[in-house]
Amino acid sequence: MHSTVYKEFERIVSARRVGGSVLEVGALPAENTLLCMHSLRATEKIGINLDGPYDYNGFKILKGDANHMGCFENDRFDIVLCNALLEHDKYFWKTVEEIKRVTKPGGLVVIGTPGYAYLRGESRVKSYAKRIPGLRHFDLFTAATVTYEIHNFPGDYYRFSPQTFREVFFDGMDAVEIRTIMLPPRIVGAGIKARACAH
Repeated sequence: MHSTVYKEFERIVSARRVGGSVLEVGALPAENTLLCMHSLRATEKIGINLDGPYDYNGFKILKGDANHMGCFENDRFDIVLCNALLEHDKYFWKTVEEIKRVTKPGGLVVIGTPGYAYLRGESRVKSYAKRIPGLRHFDLFTAATVTYEIHNFPGDYYRFSPQTFREVFFDGMDAVEIRTIMLPPRIVGAGIKARACAH
């Protein structure tokens, strides 16, 4: 994981000042796994990954499929973290629903993926390029955006936009924050699972 992405997760978790039970979807037995963040005020740390199981640095990483996390009951975790996994998940929408299911009402969800986005100054560059003879009709340049390279692990299926984060990943959640960082773009978003309405 790139250190800038790791720092963004640290910033979000630290600013939200949450603690308790933490799940990392796609956790790895490595020093830069999100469960090792200094900002986590965790009483319990658990990871899940298709590979495993692992014991690492005082926490367990269970072997399991994020599309079907039946090993966890509803509303189980105070914080759920997921980075650089959904682009490799053929059925990412199932994982997103499972993440929401296992997060407690009022719990924090933080997701990061490679993406595509309009970058600062990009519209000025494209506007200028359209005035250059020969480039004016060259849509490959004027209509393109930069994305992160294909990285099969074991497959690489998707890139996501900030709109996907808002309208799919964090749909129905509160206090949603979405940031595009780095070049090529990585998108990191956070939201709070809405509390159930009183009847």
